[in-house]
Amino acid sequence: MRNLNKNDYPRIVYAGDRDISQWVLEFILENGVKPIALMVSDKNKATHDKDLLELCDYLESQNVLEGSKFRTGESIQKLKELEPDYIICVHFPYVVPKEVLEIPKYGVLNLHPAYLPYNRGWNTPTWAIYDGTPYGATLHFMNEGMDAGDIIHQKGIEIMPDDTADSLYQKVKMTEFELFKESWESLVHNTYTLKKQDLNKGTIYKKADIESIQFIDLSENVNTGDLIRLFRALTTSNIKESAYFEVDGKRYRIQIHIEEDR
Repeated sequence: MRNLNKNDYPRIVYAGDRDISQWVLEFILENGVKPIALMVSDKNKATHDKDLLELCDYLESQNVLEGSKFRTGESIQKLKELEPDYIICVHFPYVVPKEVLEIPKYGVLNLHPAYLPYNRGWNTPTWAIYDGTPYGATLHFMNEGMDAGDIIHQKGIEIMPDDTADSLYQKVKMTEFELFKESWESLVHNTYTLKKQDLNKGTIYKKADIESIQFIDLSENVNTGDLIRLFRALTTSNIKESAYFEVDGKRYRIQIHIEEDR
């Protein structure tokens, strides 16, 4: 494996969505590296595809892959021809198949809003609050498992009593950005040290798992602390992810706001 010197910057395919992906791409460009291809979310689910496309307006159309197009045989062949050193994924909401994982010289990187091996998968701030597990951000290589690859760098975040899943998500995005900037030189010069995950002590959740904790049975006696913790965990930017109860066939959603006395 060749080492990168100061004048030999990596060939990067960039894949992402959300504001954090825009921040990271801007940072990469400011540091003199132009991605050789861009992978963005489908327009029906994307939030920042236009921003990413604008930042990469120098790319030819065949080097921009939208939605799951990157999985097609034609796109896989195109990615192989580009000979990337890395594919960098930042909140890219698609499973990357083995055929794509094997393309980059060094591998596919993922910036994940969790302190791996805890909270692999979806809704990471929700489960960190609900389970009381360590939280933070992790930069790691992808493999065929769900957020299971070797770790390059990670940073922890303290979960405060007034944190909701939404406030924690805003915090973790800033932590992810700082972590990526701290890791950049090691990526450019191929000097990082990898740490394997102990998946036996971690946690993993699918997107649909959140549904199992949303319903509140009004006839059930519960611990007040547990109930507040549940409401905090289910207060996200999406009201459909919140806790709810039902009366006379109607559903009522609950979100919570907590503010420290000063």
